[in-house]
Amino acid sequence: MLRLHFTADDLKRIRLLPDPDPTWEIICSICRLKTDEGPTAFGAWRDATRHRLHGDQRLRAALLPLRGLIPSSGYIPDFLTPTVGDELPAALDTIRGTPRRDIASQLVRLDTVRRRTGRPGTAPRPDDLDTAAVAGALETYFETALRPHWPRMRALVRADVDVRTRALLDGGVQAFFARLAPLARWRDPVLEVDYPVDRDVSLNGRGLLLVPSFFCWRRPTALADPALPPVLVYPVAKRPWDLAQTWGAGAARLLGRTRAAILSTVARRDGRTSSDVAHAVGVAQSSISYQIAVLRESGLVASHRTGKYVVHTATPLGLRILDAG
Repeated sequence: MLRLHFTADDLKRIRLLPDPDPTWEIICSICRLKTDEGPTAFGAWRDATRHRLHGDQRLRAALLPLRGLIPSSGYIPDFLTPTVGDELPAALDTIRGTPRRDIASQLVRLDTVRRRTGRPGTAPRPDDLDTAAVAGALETYFETALRPHWPRMRALVRADVDVRTRALLDGGVQAFFARLAPLARWRDPVLEVDYPVDRDVSLNGRGLLLVPSFFCWRRPTALADPALPPVLVYPVAKRPWDLAQTWGAGAARLLGRTRAAILSTVARRDGRTSSDVAHAVGVAQSSISYQIAVLRESGLVASHRTGKYVVHTATPLGLRILDAG
């Protein structure tokens, strides 16, 4: 049980992240990838992602800096999840700039917990860990495993946020926390959270940031260091229809799975090159140009030259199709 102790000032400083947080989704999804938990919720995604990783030696090599850092359950180093909003580049910059003393203490704790619980694996040595390489591996994983599904994940998180925001407006803090049941219970002034270990955290006027997560599973999670800004990550509700839409049964019916995956891949602010898309989707470069041309002629993708590269982005119509599932 995790008990979060509130003061009157803390109740004024409750915040709810409006979008999924990329680093938390990366970490939670890697945990889901390592087990067979949640077959209905994550089975289709897990099978496809495992197949992709198994068949791409270059991708497996790019993810090597993450080896030993992220166990399937239990303690995970806090520096991997700097909650800075929905922009992955800002989070990766924070990871790259993590002080060495923080990394060292967290890796020692990771190794200690593993030995105490008998979990397999060994944490990297602090002197051997390259935060730039870790940040690069996290970005590669995100683009490969999560980016194609991000628009739908974002839509489900926003729907959850809308429900909780309405509860806060209609019934105040008590109604807001009531929406977290059965994952948490409000016993004024303490929020009791279903948690794998027994912990008490005094917020002491710092407030609480609630982070809705698609890949968080069964119970909320939090940062381990009580001195860090308090964060509580909780799983959003996922109905079977929502899951079918998220893993491609919606846009894929209209566009075909390959074109739906391409459209999802280019649906980012700065766009993607053809080679980026080919690598992310796992389709030959020769086929990508044709598929992008079809999407462009349909008004779903726009292409423009930036220096020596041609960059492809999703049009407003393309984004609407993705968000509609």
